[in-house]
Amino acid sequence: MRKQLWKLGLLWSAAIWPTLVCGQSPPAGKIGVLNIQAAIASTGEGKKAFGDLDKKYASRRQDLQDQQQAITALQDQLSKQNTALSEEEQRRLNRDLQEKQTKFKRAQEDAQADFSADSNEVVNRIGQKLVRLVDEYAQQNGYALILEGDPQRMPVYYVAPQIDLTEEMVKRYDTANPVAADTSTPNLSAPPPAAATRPPVPRAPIPKPTEKPKP
Repeated sequence: MRKQLWKLGLLWSAAIWPTLVCGQSPPAGKIGVLNIQAAIASTGEGKKAFGDLDKKYASRRQDLQDQQQAITALQDQLSKQNTALSEEEQRRLNRDLQEKQTKFKRAQEDAQADFSADSNEVVNRIGQKLVRLVDEYAQQNGYALILEGDPQRMPVYYVAPQIDLTEEMVKRYDTANPVAADTSTPNLSAPPPAAATRPPVPRAPIPKPTEKPKP
């Protein structure tokens, strides 16, 4: 789960200010932050969904890697053997290279489009349920404002740990939306995940080709 395959920037005014009382000012509401992207990926449902996507696109990712290796090998052949090849052989290899590059680009774009569509479906499904929980939590706990907590998408120079609601909302989401335990055989050779580490954004299945100039 490293190119970001979804974009979900949310800015919520999640709670309603208390009704004004005659002669009094409304009490100040609390402010919180929520990294919505990390929260979605950290839920049990999110981990399972993106893990399933990774498995679904494994074969297409491998096919793209194989195509890229074939292109690189042909580029190397043209570069190293350029002077030894006849003009006819050079033209044939260049046509072959162009065909492979065209096929690779088409397969790459198709895979990216399909992966993005599947990823967006997961994000929208989980995000809609998470937003409802955040709205409920904010009103019950006196929050006047809950902001996006990812500094890469919203410039925040300091956030006190006490107002970061990401882990709390992940817990509440998992309680409201339990996921069946995975019964598959665990990979005992894999090292345990580091504590308090959020899962990364699902990776795109598309390798980036290395461009080389034609001889």
